[in-house]
Amino acid sequence: MSLFSADRVLAVMVKEFKQLTRDRLTYAMMLAIPIVQLTLFGFAINSEPRHLPTAVLIQEDSRFARSLVAGLKNSRYFDFVAQARSPAELDAMIRRGEVQFAITVPGDFTRRVVRGDHAQILVEADATDPSATGGAVAALAALPQQALAHDLKGALSPQAQGAAPFEVVIHNRYNPEAITAYNIVPGLLGVILSLTLVMMTALSVTRESERGTMETLLATPLEPIEVMVGKLAPYVLVGLVQTGVVLTMAKLLFHVPMANLGLGLMLGVALFIVGSLALGFLISTVARSQLQAMQMSFFYMLPSILLSGFMFPFRGMPLWAQAIGQVIPVTHFLRVVRGALLKGQGLADQWRELLALLAFVCVVAALAMIRYRRTLD
Repeated sequence: MSLFSADRVLAVMVKEFKQLTRDRLTYAMMLAIPIVQLTLFGFAINSEPRHLPTAVLIQEDSRFARSLVAGLKNSRYFDFVAQARSPAELDAMIRRGEVQFAITVPGDFTRRVVRGDHAQILVEADATDPSATGGAVAALAALPQQALAHDLKGALSPQAQGAAPFEVVIHNRYNPEAITAYNIVPGLLGVILSLTLVMMTALSVTRESERGTMETLLATPLEPIEVMVGKLAPYVLVGLVQTGVVLTMAKLLFHVPMANLGLGLMLGVALFIVGSLALGFLISTVARSQLQAMQMSFFYMLPSILLSGFMFPFRGMPLWAQAIGQVIPVTHFLRVVRGALLKGQGLADQWRELLALLAFVCVVAALAMIRYRRTLD
């Protein structure tokens, strides 16, 4: 017998390819993951977002104010989505995350420009994610020289020839020093909980199926909901411990502000933990092996990291990518965590994100029960 035979190697290769094609889920993952990665990194990721939602409070209706707004629009960084009626309304919009920028044009703007009396406008930026506002803030530097160029003519032409006719006062809110850790560290809580809870649950239940111990559970009079609650309850405690550890380290090591650790944040953590565990349970009802469970968990984690706003500005993505991101629970959880810690948001500000998390929990839990009943049958 020869030491090496190309025919025998070929036979093993044929056998391996046949086995691979029989495992359709693994085969699909091998093809889908590179396609998803290329699509997301090539089309969805944008480190310099434009057309950012902006609210404006115009305290005087004048030609100069309208020219100012037009100049901001022409920069392509600002999309005006709302006009506030009071400073309190403008503050609420940026605190709730409805807009990225809040611009105030004071009532004496025109008079000060005409007199050359140090006119100013106020631009407030939601700087929780410094990378989302950097390009737009830089574009504001050219605004004073360009916005009123067509208005300062004739008798007003001297105002356009000297110093800038007005000043843009920029107020970076919630993260004025542009510390990246203030944005990344709270976001890590969502990624860590997703990675550990989804994968741990999926592998745990799938492991029982592989070892045959699931058959023992199926032989008992347990209802599907009882099995699900019993399997997931210990991991709820694991998720709560992880949350406490991450928040403690965020405060002690990175000095992340803890503006509001109230009911809104606690509800968000609870819903996200339960939703992640339910998703892991659902994956386990589909996967036939621990390898498949891990592959499916990774397939969920990839868009969760890239499309949730964790690594890249959410508003910098195209609309189709934002639509996908809105379906991902990590997106809403990150808004709850960052809003509570950095902005001091409470339950009244976070109810939309909490409703989205609750809907995710209900849908995934229902699908998991349906799949588990089919497994019983």
